[in-house]
Amino acid sequence: MNELRAVVFDTDGVLLATADRHAAAWKETFDGCLPEWKPSHAGARPRPFDAVREYRDLVDGRSRLDGVRAFLTARHIDLAPGTPEDPPGCATVHAVAARKEEVFSSMLRTDGVSTFDDVRPALQELREKTVRCAAVSASRHARSLLESAQLVGYFDALVDGQDAAALALAGKPDPALFLEAVGRLGVTPAHTAVVEDALAGVEAGHLGGFRLVVGLNRDDDPRMTEALGAHGADLVLPDLGGLPAILEGGRL
Repeated sequence: MNELRAVVFDTDGVLLATADRHAAAWKETFDGCLPEWKPSHAGARPRPFDAVREYRDLVDGRSRLDGVRAFLTARHIDLAPGTPEDPPGCATVHAVAARKEEVFSSMLRTDGVSTFDDVRPALQELREKTVRCAAVSASRHARSLLESAQLVGYFDALVDGQDAAALALAGKPDPALFLEAVGRLGVTPAHTAVVEDALAGVEAGHLGGFRLVVGLNRDDDPRMTEALGAHGADLVLPDLGGLPAILEGGRL
């Protein structure tokens, strides 16, 4: 397979159709807290969270804590860090992260989880070609969601938010999550492809020295295609349908 022996997949937005719910949960969380926050710049008026542009630029692919920090920085808002024991709220970084977790979990209980039509055939083809696969996510929900979608059996390794916390792995764009995944697969980045839909994720793949970084642009947005390339994607696909052939043929 032209030196490619394994693939590491991001989860949300690549394997699971959960990106819209993450964006909605972030918006409900941030917009609900904005009236309680005061920007450090005198006279500044906090504007609502943009669930498209700011989701992509500030929080997509990042851990909850890193996402909260990025949004607060963008709005010039100072909050105390707090502790992991803080209940959901708006007073600390940890409280806001817990609030987002609470909102997202409620959405999952109501709506469940779904996958994309192209995912299962692509994973099945890779399995038939004996390509080792890993799933990576900053979310603590990743394993249970993949199990609910009946996809977990396609993966030889899984690294999620619980692993990141236990192992003190830095969040994307640091490549630590991806590097942990290839370590569990028993391969090296030089023989592995990364598939990501988030800007922070493709940047992590590039920084990690992966053989091929594939950006996924399911909306086929030209601006997103350009942004994915600028952050380190070697090529951008609209779905996973052509991925096995690209890996096998080595069309880089």
